[in-house]
Amino acid sequence: MIVAIFVVLGLAGVLFAARLAAGPTLADRVIGLNGIVLVGMGAIATHAVSTGTGAFLPALVAIALVGPISNGMIARYIEARRS
Repeated sequence: MIVAIFVVLGLAGVLFAARLAAGPTLADRVIGLNGIVLVGMGAIATHAVSTGTGAFLPALVAIALVGPISNGMIARYIEARRS
């Protein structure tokens, strides 16, 4: 079951990377980057469950706290560029 989860996360990572590379606008690229971060968070959590160790869980919490702040900063940048 864990292998299937990693396969799905890998596929999602590849699709988000394609979105990041091919996105015509900055907002598309931000969505791709945010998706890659979420896939990485899912991989960290899945690895923690499969091994039974929580060594990287503090990093997961830090990424979860910083993610919305960075999205807000990028959204403000995009909005300021349009004006």
